[in-house]
Amino acid sequence: MKKVDRRSALTIGLAAAASAVFVTEHATAQPSTAGAGKEIAPGVRQVDFGKRASMIPAYKNVSMRDVVYQPKAKTSNPGMKNDMVCHCAQGELRIKQGPGMEFVAKKGDVWSCNKGLPEDTENIGRGVSIMRVIDFDLA
Repeated sequence: MKKVDRRSALTIGLAAAASAVFVTEHATAQPSTAGAGKEIAPGVRQVDFGKRASMIPAYKNVSMRDVVYQPKAKTSNPGMKNDMVCHCAQGELRIKQGPGMEFVAKKGDVWSCNKGLPEDTENIGRGVSIMRVIDFDLA
């Protein structure tokens, strides 16, 4: 084993400190503001961010939106209009996608939904919950 001198120890220490900064300071999307978007259900607002042509051959467009749930607010969708990927950006959401398909999404969780799938969503946390949705549109 090699002996570690002061210069090597300092270099290793600086490298470790620098890597800790990069690991802890990662990019995060800013949540939507309280009054932004349109109300789609009592205590639930949808904030649309944009739409663009898709590079994925099966889809014509891709778009992104936030669905902001106040505490205890909920929505019910009898069938998704398109395929999508969802992300719990903040809070806790109970997701029911039919019999035997229930889970709790916490901050950072991601899931997918296919066209026609039912989904009931409820904010079960104490604060505001945000579901970020990326929609894949066929038309």
